Amino acid sequence: MAPTKFDDIPKVATEVLADDYQVSGYVLKAKQKTTWSGAVLSTQVDLLSDDKCATPSKLTWKLPAPFGCPAMSVDKLEMDKGGKYKLEASTEKAYPGLKVEVKSDLADLNKTMVGCTYSGVKNLQVKMEHKLTKPQDFTGEVTYACPVAVCGVKFNQALLSGGLPDFGVRVCKGPFFGAVMAKEKLAVYTAHCMYQATPEVTVAATYQHGGKASGNFSLAMSCKGLYKLKVSQDQSVCCSVKHSVAKGLTVLAGAKYSVVKGDLSYGLQVSVE
Repeated sequence: MAPTKFDDIPKVATEVLADDYQVSGYVLKAKQKTTWSGAVLSTQVDLLSDDKCATPSKLTWKLPAPFGCPAMSVDKLEMDKGGKYKLEASTEKAYPGLKVEVKSDLADLNKTMVGCTYSGVKNLQVKMEHKLTKPQDFTGEVTYACPVAVCGVKFNQALLSGGLPDFGVRVCKGPFFGAVMAKEKLAVYTAHCMYQATPEVTVAATYQHGGKASGNFSLAMSCKGLYKLKVSQDQSVCCSVKHSVAKGLTVLAGAKYSVVKGDLSYGLQVSVE
């Protein structure tokens, strides 16, 4: 088992619980790879989601070798529907096992983030990130993997004044997966579990203890990764269907019904690659 990002520790379960539930709105996604140094353009159009604009869009470029320079990569150059930008660039050429990253909104230098990820030691991953103009405002995480488990810790500048970091651990053995996250000074605990019942059917659950969302839980089932059903503590039921119409054309449809409110919402997403 390889080390993962701290926030991805429960990902095996959250993929069943949270991914591919298009229960509101209509979305068109398109991705096109070009011959310009392998550049990829992704487009997302949210149909009829804004009274002022019927087709608000988001454009995202990925440039693996910008202007033919293989030493760095533009992982994301994005403009959203509000005209705001995001830039994420990185290089893995500085030192073996080291990835250096820069993130910016191309508007405020004080919001620019710089960071690095080191994975040069087997089964270990270390990440650090801080503001360019304020290095003392930082976050960091360390994750370590062993054959059946991954454990991790995440911290920020509050650690220097006696604050507690966040902790997480995941265990995967055969068809069973479990993860526990402890956050907010060990006041909030979130548990995730997943069970591969058959080669086609997967079930998952999550529960939170502590914090504003204490007592929240969800149960979900996925069949072939294409058909999903989820129930939550707020007495809502979600379902979704994913269908590949043809190579490169996928349709995702979903609906949500709230027993308490008695209302129904539904959505549709079309992806072209």
